[in-house]
Amino acid sequence: MADSTPDGVERRLPTDEARELLALTRDIARREIAPRAAEEEAAGHFPRELFALLSRSGLLGLPYDPAYGGGGQPYEVYLQVLEELAAARLTVGLGVSVHSLSCHALARYGTEEQRATHLPAMLGGGLLGAYCLSEPSAGSDAAALRTRAVRSPGEGGSSGEGGDWVIDGTKAWITHGGIADFCTVMARTGDAGARGITAFLVPGDAPGLSAAPPERKMGMKGSPTAQLHFDGVRVPDERRLGAEGQGFAIALDALDSGRLGIAACAVGLGRAALDEAVGYAKERRQFGRPIADFQGLRFLLADMATGVEAGRALYLEAARLRDEGRPFGRIAAMAKLFCTDAAMRITTDAVQVLGGYGYTADFPAERYLREAKMLQIVEGTNQIQRVVIARHLVGPESR
Repeated sequence: MADSTPDGVERRLPTDEARELLALTRDIARREIAPRAAEEEAAGHFPRELFALLSRSGLLGLPYDPAYGGGGQPYEVYLQVLEELAAARLTVGLGVSVHSLSCHALARYGTEEQRATHLPAMLGGGLLGAYCLSEPSAGSDAAALRTRAVRSPGEGGSSGEGGDWVIDGTKAWITHGGIADFCTVMARTGDAGARGITAFLVPGDAPGLSAAPPERKMGMKGSPTAQLHFDGVRVPDERRLGAEGQGFAIALDALDSGRLGIAACAVGLGRAALDEAVGYAKERRQFGRPIADFQGLRFLLADMATGVEAGRALYLEAARLRDEGRPFGRIAAMAKLFCTDAAMRITTDAVQVLGGYGYTADFPAERYLREAKMLQIVEGTNQIQRVVIARHLVGPESR
C-alpha cells in the first residue's frame, strides 16, 4: 500500500490506518507546527501545548501496546510519523522521540502492575518524559555514571527488600530537563561498572529534584536541555524498573530504538532543508534565468535528494527488522550514523544554495544547519556509532 509524500515520492505503508495516521500528522504539522516554528525557535519557546495536542491525537504513544493507551503501531510507521514532525520542526519531532525513549523501560521491563498504573498517563494522558542516563563526567562512557541510589532504612532502622530508595547525583544534557512530568533514571545501586546500575521511574515533581538553568545551545533553542540535580530524592521500590543491576542493559536496549528515532528526525530535517533549497532555486534568477537551470546547482540538489532517500531506506530497514523481532542494533547504529551525517551535509548544502540569504535568519536554512549538528552528538555520538558497528563486524577491542 503506497502513500505519496509532499515531494511526490511514494512510500510503502503496511495498512490503511497507517496511511490515515500519516495524513493526520501532516495536517497537524502544516496547520499547527510549521507556521510557528521559526518565531518560537528564535524566542526559545517550548511548545508544550503542541505536545498536549499530539497526546490527544494519539501520537505520543504510537509504538506501544493499546492495552495501556498506546497506538499499537509498528516502528516502520512510528518513525515515518517522527520524520513528518521533524520536517515541520525538529524540537517537536525530537521531543516525541525522547518521550518515547523515556517510556521504553517501563513498557518493556515493568511489571504488569507498574504498566497498568503508569503507562496510560504517560502514553495518552498529556504527560511528557525525560531520559536520564548521561552525567557531567559520564557521556559516551555511560557505564561510569556516579548518580547513586541507596535503600533507606526501614522500620527498626534496617534496610532490605521493599521500602524506598534515595537518589543523589547529577544528570546532564537532559532533553525536557526541568519541564518533564516523569524521568526514567539510571542510578548506581551496586559496584562500579555496568552491572551496578538500576533503572527507576521518578516523578518530575519529586521533592529534592531540581533543574539547572537550560543550556545555551547553538540550535534547538526551543527544546530545553538542562542538568537535573537529585538531592535525597526518595523513590519507592515500586518504581524500580526491572531487576537491581539490570539498568544498564535496559538503557542500551532503549537506545537501540532511540537511535532510530534520531535517524528519522534527521531525515525529516534534511528533507525540510532540501525543500527549502529546491523552492529557492526555482525562484531565484541570475544571468536571466532560474539558478535551478545551472548544472552545478542541479547536481548539488540531486545529491541532497539522494541523501534523504537513502537515509529513509536505511532507517526503515532497521525498523522492519525490529518489527519482526530480529536483531537490529547494528543497522540502528548505521542508520543513526548515516542519517545524521547526511543531514549535516544536506543542511550545509542548502545554505550554499541560498548563498548570502542562507546565512541570514530571514530564511530557515541557517537554523536547519545549526540543528543538524546536534543530531550527530545526541544518543551516542557518531564516533560511538562507528564503535558499535565495528564491534558487530570484528568483535570487541583487545584489552
